Amino acid sequence: GKHPACLTFGVPQVDWDRGALRLLSQSSTPIPSIEGDMAIMTPAGRQFGAMSASRLHQIGLLLLRYVDWKWMLNVQWMNKQPSPGRAYLPTTIEHFANVITHGLVDSDDSSSNVDAMAANPTPRTPWSFLVWVIPSTFASMELVQRAISWPQYFSALVYGAALILLFTVSTFFHSVFYCSSNRILKDILHRGDRAMIYVFIAASYFPWLTLQPLPVDAWATELWWLIWVLASLGILYQQIFHERFKCLETFFYLFMGIMPSLAFLSCTDDFSGLTELKIGGLLYVGGVIFFKSDGKLPFAHAIWHLFVAMAASVHYYAILNYLYPVPVQGLATK
Repeated sequence: GKHPACLTFGVPQVDWDRGALRLLSQSSTPIPSIEGDMAIMTPAGRQFGAMSASRLHQIGLLLLRYVDWKWMLNVQWMNKQPSPGRAYLPTTIEHFANVITHGLVDSDDSSSNVDAMAANPTPRTPWSFLVWVIPSTFASMELVQRAISWPQYFSALVYGAALILLFTVSTFFHSVFYCSSNRILKDILHRGDRAMIYVFIAASYFPWLTLQPLPVDAWATELWWLIWVLASLGILYQQIFHERFKCLETFFYLFMGIMPSLAFLSCTDDFSGLTELKIGGLLYVGGVIFFKSDGKLPFAHAIWHLFVAMAASVHYYAILNYLYPVPVQGLATK
């Protein structure tokens, strides 16, 4: 019977077989011989080596046979960079990548229908399984359950709400941008998506400034309210100058994300979680490179999503382990 690639793209089975054989026959790279290495192996080693070589050969044939190389060469992986003051318009496959890095759509919108959606981009509303929202909800609940004081409860609620809203707003924005033609709704969700970046930066610092003892010269009290002032000013600027002065907007993100961290870097090595905070911060800063690479690199925004997810996971791990440790009695019970 025909394999899925032939059924999906309508290519005859014989053409796939001939294409695979043609690519193999035209390959100028010699297949390395393993006879010399197998000669010095034990019988078990020779059997394992033969099985590995056979498996690699099968995988290579499957790649040549099942991957639609012609489609991959012809697909439009990215659009041109937008003009100043305009938002970047992702291609169909970039739209799908943006959605799938925050949510998985239903089978009617699966990747096998990318060509059909490009040919007939009718607005549709997918049922989205919120991949990052559900774990962030359970993660926030874990913080609340571990809280044993009012400052811990309050910090868990603030950080957890920001974490959930960050992924929720982003998922809905990219889903609507991918499936709907309602410009007003797109604009509202786009503004909300950008505003949540400021909120989440402030909320990420909030548990540390509330629960972690800092030196007197670390300006912890001032930073406690300053981060929310900066977040409010950033949101106000973003709403007024939406999609204008993008480099300045990115500078505000970086300034707000890096400036409060200087107070933590001045602490001694006794500061718990400092290593995780540094790693997460580097992931965020590294992801900004892809955040500003729309039109320069395919799937740039989807890669940015992955950096955000990794950085948020590292920071959550630090908050959970150092600010909300499991009590000794709880460990004994478990």
